[in-house]
Amino acid sequence: MQTQLNTNPVKTATLVASLALLTTLVACSKPADDATAGQKLDSAVAKTEQAATDAKADAKVALSDAESSLKQAGQDAKVSASNTANKVGVAIDDAAITTAVNAALVKDKDLSALKIDVDTKAGVVTLYGPAPSASARERATTIAKAVTGVTSVNNQLVISAS
Repeated sequence: MQTQLNTNPVKTATLVASLALLTTLVACSKPADDATAGQKLDSAVAKTEQAATDAKADAKVALSDAESSLKQAGQDAKVSASNTANKVGVAIDDAAITTAVNAALVKDKDLSALKIDVDTKAGVVTLYGPAPSASARERATTIAKAVTGVTSVNNQLVISAS
């Protein structure tokens, strides 16, 4: 018994074209990855090594920045300590000048019995209080100027009426 296939050439051509199109689409949608497992592993190792190298460079830069900041902070602290020491030194010098001026004024017979206040700031001596005469007032200025470390004298002594 012979079976006859009803073949329509248009249907057959459509079927063949559809199969060819389907095969092409399947082949195009799959990415071409011809790398072997060993090559993929080598690529991953190379990327890891590069990341480690980059991290090492970043760490060196950060360490250098931290070192510079630390050095700058040390220099700033040194300058601050030096300035503080200078201020303390000036305060001690001012106190010594005040003491020396008071001691010198006590030695003068006209000024020793009087209450003369002496203030010193940065070597500038200011005298407050009474003076028995204009000449005693001027002597107080001369005595204060003679003390080592005095840069100037601001004489605010008032001549008292006799």
